[in-house]
Parts: sequence; structure tokens; C-alpha cells
Amino acid sequence: MDTTDIFLYVGYLLIAVGVVAALVMPLIKSLDNPKSLIKTGIGIVALLVLFFIAYSIADSEVIPRYAAAPFNLTPALSQLVGGILITVYFLFGFAILGIIVTEINKIIK
Repeated sequence: MDTTDIFLYVGYLLIAVGVVAALVMPLIKSLDNPKSLIKTGIGIVALLVLFFIAYSIADSEVIPRYAAAPFNLTPALSQLVGGILITVYFLFGFAILGIIVTEINKIIK
């Protein structure tokens, strides 16, 4: 095993520790105020509903070039990727809309 491999594994470990800490620490902090978990739950449910809508809209068509050996794309995977992309597009649009509404509110006030 080369030192490069060791550093890569240490990097993977540090990323995993960071992800776990980023997920667990806010949960521990929110146990002091359980009502704050309701808002988080509503946000997660809203994201899941948005993804379900986007997944339902997404097309499952696969071009023969992408169904071949290097990609092995299936219709189910194509629909999943399409649903994720449409969800990102929706969230981007909501962010832009939020920025516009915020700036208009600043101008009015």
C-alpha cells in the first residue's frame, strides 16, 4: 500500500466523520427544543413531495447509445436521474424567485 492510498483512505474517513457530525450535531442540539424538529420535518416532507412530483414528470426513455456497455443505463435509472434533475431545476427556480421577492420587499420598505 502506497502513501497515496493511505492518504486517500484517511480523506474518505474524514469526509465520513464530517458528514456524520454535520447530521448528528444539529439533531443533538434540537433535542433541547423538540418543536424545532417539526419545521425540519415539514421541510423534508416538502422536498420529498417535490421529488415525487419531479419523478412523476421525468421521462424514462433511454437512447440506445447510453444503454450500451460503458453506461448501462436502465429506464428506471433514467427516470431517477431525470427526477433529480427536475427537482434541482425547481429548487433553483424557487431560489431565484425568493431572491426577487426579497429584493422587491427591500425596495418597498
